[in-house]
Amino acid sequence: MVLASSVKVVLGSIAFSIFWILAVFPSIPFLPVGRTAGSLLGAMLMVIFRVMTPDQAYAAIDLPILGLLFGTMVVSVYLERADMFKYLGNLLSWKSKGAKDLLCRICLVSAISSALFTNDTSCVVLTEFVLKIARQHNLPPHPFLLALASSANIGSSATPIGNPQNLVIAGQSKISFGDFLFGILPAMLVGIVVNIAILMCMYWKLLSSTQKDEEDATAEVVGEEDVNFHRFSPATLSHFSSANSQEWNSRLESLNMQSSPNMNGHTNHAETLRNRITSNENEIHSGTTSAYESARDSNASKEETTAVSSQKREEHVPSKRIASMDKLRDVVVQEFSGEKPEFSTKWKRTLWKSSVYLVTLGMLIALLMGLNMSWTAITAALALVVLDFKDARPCLEKVSYSLLIFFCGMFITVDGFNKTGIPSALWDLMEPHAHIDSAAGTAVLAVVILVLSNLASNVPTVLLLGGRVAASAAAISAADEKKAWLFLAWVSTVAGNLSLLGSAANLIVCEQARRAPQFGYNLTFWKHLKFGVPSTILVTAVGLMLIR
Repeated sequence: MVLASSVKVVLGSIAFSIFWILAVFPSIPFLPVGRTAGSLLGAMLMVIFRVMTPDQAYAAIDLPILGLLFGTMVVSVYLERADMFKYLGNLLSWKSKGAKDLLCRICLVSAISSALFTNDTSCVVLTEFVLKIARQHNLPPHPFLLALASSANIGSSATPIGNPQNLVIAGQSKISFGDFLFGILPAMLVGIVVNIAILMCMYWKLLSSTQKDEEDATAEVVGEEDVNFHRFSPATLSHFSSANSQEWNSRLESLNMQSSPNMNGHTNHAETLRNRITSNENEIHSGTTSAYESARDSNASKEETTAVSSQKREEHVPSKRIASMDKLRDVVVQEFSGEKPEFSTKWKRTLWKSSVYLVTLGMLIALLMGLNMSWTAITAALALVVLDFKDARPCLEKVSYSLLIFFCGMFITVDGFNKTGIPSALWDLMEPHAHIDSAAGTAVLAVVILVLSNLASNVPTVLLLGGRVAASAAAISAADEKKAWLFLAWVSTVAGNLSLLGSAANLIVCEQARRAPQFGYNLTFWKHLKFGVPSTILVTAVGLMLIR
């Protein structure tokens, strides 16, 4: 392709450079607007500089990819509500046999969950679980955090919905979900094994030295409360004892609302019970000093003296008070509802969770059958919204709309940069040395993708090189064209393990670990690089020999 006019080349390069700087370094001091605003700024400059027309900018946005990304994010939100990630967290500590066993489990769980629910989602949810388990077993966190991030990147390469660059490749190449999966799955499985071997070799002594301490100590598993309330966004949980009064009041109020108008006697009885419970809780939480002062200052009757002594006895025997509260609850439940609401709620919850899992399984089957991936994901998302039978706004608010906007701006910016002719001119120089049908050409192409993925990020690299690599391979054979797309998906994804800045999954693990309450950990750039370089080179090389 011939270069565009000098003005377009210069202005287009400026716009793309601004986008690249803000995408790679979103918090630079002179313009700390972030990645999303940076992508929109680059897109706007492409239009203002007349590198492309407004109509061409709108046409550059790939709506099927955005639809697939939106659908998978909504499905992930509902799976998280259905405790899918809680079960994954429990797998990490279930009958664990030591530090090395835990490391292998983290790699496997991270890889499988990333292939099905995207690598970013898996890292958001599992990072805190990994930190808790490492802390409870007195283990060093950084080998397990590296295992989580690197395995998430490797595992996400196996499916079109595993990461954003695979979404782009699946949309542009028109490769079916099944062909994509079975083409990369052998490389992914062997890559996970190689990654585990590298982690074991690098941290064998460290894991072995902690093994004895772990066996001597009484190991805890992750508590139910630690995983049951995990959400994508941080939330402050109230302590059970402080929320106890509100819970009782809400239950009794709901029972009062359910009672018919002609049950005034029952309603008054419920009000009396609620008052008793509230006063009992106040008595339990009141201090001993206030009890003595109230007893001394009252010009007391016999009933008041009896109440003070009863209060003092109840302070020393809180279990009796709790037992009496349980009896009051049973009386209210049996008198007004005729059945325990906990059983009904649990049954409904189980039925809803089963529906979520069935819809997700149906989505995966439909994708394997070759149905349109974008509409399949959106249909599954809307089915979950309807089955939830609630206002969908809280779940839809968890969708990362900033990521969708970032993709829109990136599509426009990269397409504008392509119109300058610079990427095509560079590819023309490199193509003779990067033929995919030879070992030397494959090595050259892999190095180019690795470097660009770490410099310009993997998604822009796929947008810049995808069509050119595929066209070059198509000149050889149709099979080589398909292999070139899978080759690009594998290398651009595994390249994210090279450095801490190589992929969003790495940054998510780093930030989640640093901000974790009580047991935060700082995963440094150099610790990651020390492991990332050998892991990326070996895993990439092994995988290239297995892609079909």
